[in-house]
Amino acid sequence: MERSLTVDRVLRGELCTGCGLCASVAGPAIGMEVVPPGYNRPRQAAPISDEAEQVIAQTCPGAVVTPWSKDEQIDPCWGPWRQVLTGHATDETVRYEGSSGGVLTALLIHALATGLVDRVIHVRADPHSPTRNIITCSRTAEEVLTGAGSRYTGSSPLAGIDQALSQGGAIAFVGKPCDVSALRSFATLDPRVDQHVRLMLSFFCGGMPSHDGVLRILAKLGVEPQEVAAFRYRGQGWPGTAAATTHDGRVEKMSYAASWGDHLSKEVQFRCKICPDAVGGAADIACADAWYGDERGYPSFAEQDGRSLILARTEVGERLLADASGAAVISTQAIDIGEIGLMQPAQANRKRLVRARVAALSTMFQPRPQMRGTLVERASKEASARDKLRNFLGALRRIATNNK
Repeated sequence: MERSLTVDRVLRGELCTGCGLCASVAGPAIGMEVVPPGYNRPRQAAPISDEAEQVIAQTCPGAVVTPWSKDEQIDPCWGPWRQVLTGHATDETVRYEGSSGGVLTALLIHALATGLVDRVIHVRADPHSPTRNIITCSRTAEEVLTGAGSRYTGSSPLAGIDQALSQGGAIAFVGKPCDVSALRSFATLDPRVDQHVRLMLSFFCGGMPSHDGVLRILAKLGVEPQEVAAFRYRGQGWPGTAAATTHDGRVEKMSYAASWGDHLSKEVQFRCKICPDAVGGAADIACADAWYGDERGYPSFAEQDGRSLILARTEVGERLLADASGAAVISTQAIDIGEIGLMQPAQANRKRLVRARVAALSTMFQPRPQMRGTLVERASKEASARDKLRNFLGALRRIATNNK
């Protein structure tokens, strides 16, 4: 096959998440590159086989979203669940370095220590370009801790998954919800995934900003990109600060409310605005910020000790949580699933409006991902008619003006 019809359609519809799975499936025929305004995107340089195209068509999260499991309890906004908890890492360094309570980092360290996995595939800062990301393979607690904290810019953690699976062993994979969705779909076609990926972890995602978002932060901080020796998007406290460290030792910081609210959130790619599963519904465990509400009922971003929201979605995830709790690696408290909406109101609102936004794509004959099994219709019933109409018309306007 000369061209991947799936990749072309996904790119044309601005539905690409940048996960990199197509590049892994197609080998050297497809590579990942950074395109303006700073998103990771595939570029096809040679013909691909019909077999590779079939795999891409069935796994690309811009084409199809993995249906949520029906084996567990399920909520239209929060997905499948066995346990809903809040908690934090008991190691104060892990808790401090993480983006919320450090639970994901603590679980990964515990999985390595107990032999559940022998390595972790995750994201960390690129040492040569600190505002960008690289995919790394960690085998020690120290290496995992180096990658703690959110990284709000492009990453393609599945671009090397074929090679990772070929190496065998027992893998823990950490990625965005769309990355985990793609890997779950890939598992239905490649038995090596279930054989070697023993653990899939994710988090609630507010959307993937372009790299221009961090450039806006640097400009506001008065730091030139070439001056940056290290860059932290979050962490070292909860919610922590964005922090640029220059080669001469200067450190400039910006609050989370300002870095995300004023800059990064304005650069989120279009696919994220219609995401039916921004809560890691296909993961074994998904974590998020367990925000405390302020006097108005909105999440407070005041600095305090980190607290994670934890959803165990599978038997594998439930067992890991029980083992980590028993070993006093994490401290947890069970909560009712209804409390999540108080901690993550923006996520609930976005899920309820996905159907209205996707309807605009259909109206304008634009490509859209298959979303069957993610309860988009059920979630939509919880939104007001006014909000759905406003989002439908807004999406129509963006499509018509090519301003997705």
